[in-house]
Amino acid sequence: MTETVFPKHSSGAIARRYDLDWLRILALAVLILYHIGMYYVADWGWHVKSAQTYGWLQDLMILTNPWRMSLLFLLSAMALSLAQQHIGSARLLWLRSRRLLMPLLFGMFVVVTPQVYFEALSQQLIEPGYLQFWWQYINPQTGLLPEHHSPIGLLTWNHLWFLPYLWCYSLLLLLLRRPLNALVQSRWMQQLPGFYALLLVLLLLGASWLWLRQVFPTTHALLDDWYNHAKYFVVFVAGYLLAQQQQWWAKLVLHRRWFLALALMCYALIILDKHDVFAPYAARFDELLLVRLCYAAVVALNHWCWLLAVLGYAGCYLNRPVSPIDPKGAIYRYASPAILPWYLLHQTLIVVFASWLKPLAIPAGLEVWLILLLTVAGCALGYWLIRAVPFLSWCCGLSRAKNIAPKTLSEQMFTGKDSVKTG
Repeated sequence: MTETVFPKHSSGAIARRYDLDWLRILALAVLILYHIGMYYVADWGWHVKSAQTYGWLQDLMILTNPWRMSLLFLLSAMALSLAQQHIGSARLLWLRSRRLLMPLLFGMFVVVTPQVYFEALSQQLIEPGYLQFWWQYINPQTGLLPEHHSPIGLLTWNHLWFLPYLWCYSLLLLLLRRPLNALVQSRWMQQLPGFYALLLVLLLLGASWLWLRQVFPTTHALLDDWYNHAKYFVVFVAGYLLAQQQQWWAKLVLHRRWFLALALMCYALIILDKHDVFAPYAARFDELLLVRLCYAAVVALNHWCWLLAVLGYAGCYLNRPVSPIDPKGAIYRYASPAILPWYLLHQTLIVVFASWLKPLAIPAGLEVWLILLLTVAGCALGYWLIRAVPFLSWCCGLSRAKNIAPKTLSEQMFTGKDSVKTG
């Protein structure tokens, strides 16, 4: 199947990328399922845990665990790369700040609070009483749960860590906009085979996995999370450059099956290693450089091959306009502006509903469906309320404007506009 992966209008402007919008929608769906899985997976810590946990879930969740957040950073960087061709840096930074920082503050003070409350309640660290807890939670001088304090007390961003990271990475790339664009437009870069670019990002990820992962374990605290910065910022820069490289996009679609095959092979190796199939080699990890290099190669290939396979298949099958009469069109028009509010709400709703259902001792096979349905219904209701109340729309990064035609998610992310109408 042949198609233009990155079509241009006659004016020379880059055409709308429907596949990027669809991928962001699908990525949120995966994120919701993943966080529900965290409630049931054995031996992995989370805010609340079911009494019914399953070890086999680890193998399933490892399928997306290494790259699911990288996909969001990659898509966001590509949207930034496309938007900066039409919007100035200062304007873009202002729009992005309003789109990300206000929802972050609202989320920390309001949305995330139930997660912290039910987590502390499940560990019997506090007495019931949500309003009393919330007052202590927002007080940076609180004496409640001092062992859980950060420099700002109990206040935390939990699952919203993606927002400050994305804002910081966007700021850095906008500051480097001119040299990056000059690099993309340079003759040697336009002619550079994608293989060499892939080799570079594989080497960078493998090196950071070898030398930073143990020294700087994941914290999501921004200031000390250097392994994650090494991973996600490289992904972000790569996405920015990739969005403007037509020949690389063509190769992604052309070789998507190879990327998928390599990704599945690496995933299989990771699962086999988890089940001690390679125990003799794992035992010599600290002794032999060759063993460490092999592990780093598998980790890096697994991470990037999944990302490239997903982009390749999306570019092949999802980069098409959606008809207003097509059911997918209705999903697209609803989901595009709903992504950020659903992202803000979903984990809190999972924690709340799981905590409410836990005392009922419902069989896990039924309970998981109840949590999923309640979470989806709660996100839909919450999004409806956010759209209906101007103050909440502003707090959640949405804007209310008359007669705004629906935009792609990439456009919305930087303009802050959506298809909300004033009544």
